[in-house]
Amino acid sequence: MGSSSDVKKVVLAYSGGLDTSVILRWLQQHYGCEVVTFTADLGQGEELEPARRKAEQFGVKEIFVEDLREEFVKNYVFPMFRANTLYEGQYLLGTSIARPLISKRQIEIAEAVGADAVAHGATGKGNDQVRFELSYYALKPDVKVIAPWREWDLTSRTKLLDFAEKNQIPVTKDKRGEAPFSVDANLLHSSSEGKILEDPALPPDEIVFQRTISPEAAPDKATEITIDFKQGDPVAINGEELSPATLLARLNELGRDNGIGRLDIVENRFVGMKSRGIYETPGGTILLHAHRSIESITLDREAAHLKDSIMPRYAELIYNGLWFSPERHMLQALIDSSQNSVTGRVRMKLYKGNVTCVGRESPNSLYDARVVTFEDDEGAYNQVDAQGFIRLNALRLRLGAKIGRRGGST
Repeated sequence: MGSSSDVKKVVLAYSGGLDTSVILRWLQQHYGCEVVTFTADLGQGEELEPARRKAEQFGVKEIFVEDLREEFVKNYVFPMFRANTLYEGQYLLGTSIARPLISKRQIEIAEAVGADAVAHGATGKGNDQVRFELSYYALKPDVKVIAPWREWDLTSRTKLLDFAEKNQIPVTKDKRGEAPFSVDANLLHSSSEGKILEDPALPPDEIVFQRTISPEAAPDKATEITIDFKQGDPVAINGEELSPATLLARLNELGRDNGIGRLDIVENRFVGMKSRGIYETPGGTILLHAHRSIESITLDREAAHLKDSIMPRYAELIYNGLWFSPERHMLQALIDSSQNSVTGRVRMKLYKGNVTCVGRESPNSLYDARVVTFEDDEGAYNQVDAQGFIRLNALRLRLGAKIGRRGGST
């Protein structure tokens, strides 16, 4: 963290909202430095030009507004989904996976414009401060990092609003009355946390949900779709080839209309506290089930089980902000190598919050009907072989049981 005297130019991750607008002005005043803003379009569903205009009003000369949706899905979301990644068994990591890309572009912009520092708007209580800063340091070890929420004295919403008023920073009415909860969104998911959601004993109000209709309100008729995979990544829906971002957006629409992807979770933050969040990942939920379905016929048993065994560790690395760590790269190489044969088509049924695979096929299928049939298998499988297989696997159990009887244990 730099002092207010040694920072000449800083690249700020800027949304255009109240918090980062206050941060922008605070950086100009407290550090007396030039501020460069960077606003990333990751599919959050908001118009980004207002952020550009607001930055111009603050006198910002270098403003970056970039559409990163395709890069986000192709190089971050899809690699993560190859591992069927879930944090603590449930969370599809929608916020976590977006931070490394934002950080990477911030560092690239900082180097391009000659900035000596980067800044973010994450608070000192959350995971995002860790994710941003671990990524910054992994990509540019000597970069100065400014985290205003850990430095300034604007320690309450009232003080923040007072600062905004004094500096002619627009405050929307809902913010003035305090938003009932905070929202983060991108093409993979939306998350809602805080305020009216802080009591985990109370169910979320329907107004919380941004991306899905309720399962009860979903159509009474199921929707069936096909998803084509090529080496572990989805490439087409209903036979139509789509770019990564377009494909995920289409799955989001299908999931939204069928009430799919809602999650109410209390998770363990990296910084040590428990946090309740409401997540919506409509397209990602469909994709997770579809990917596991195509893997079920294309992956060897032990390869599949090995993947499943390392997935929690891989998920934890992403959740904790270690996307650019050597261990994540190592695990990614293993995961990616497992996907060479994961090509084919799955048929999915979407109905009132549920995702069900009703068919799967692949040119690389390991499923052999001749072997598993209850009819005559024409010598494809000799059932007598199972006797020796069972006796060998039972050997240690039999020996242990004999010793147990001699020792009097039960």
